[in-house]
Amino acid sequence: MVKEIERVGIPVVHICTVTPISLTVGANRIVPAIAIPHPLGNPALSLEEEKAIRRRILTTALKALSTEVTDQTIFDN
Repeated sequence: MVKEIERVGIPVVHICTVTPISLTVGANRIVPAIAIPHPLGNPALSLEEEKAIRRRILTTALKALSTEVTDQTIFDN
């Protein structure tokens, strides 16, 4: 689905916990997440620490959206 959305000119970022799967399905912009049960956080952390993790991942995703790519790219956060 990611490739089809990009094919019509809409950039997509795939935030995922298992980046090899994103590479296999052909996602162009990939941002690693934290863990399968909690991709955008860690409930064991304090609220402030969890917000910082979420902000870092989303900031990376926004940067990836505004980056022109020609090949599959993993944007480390």
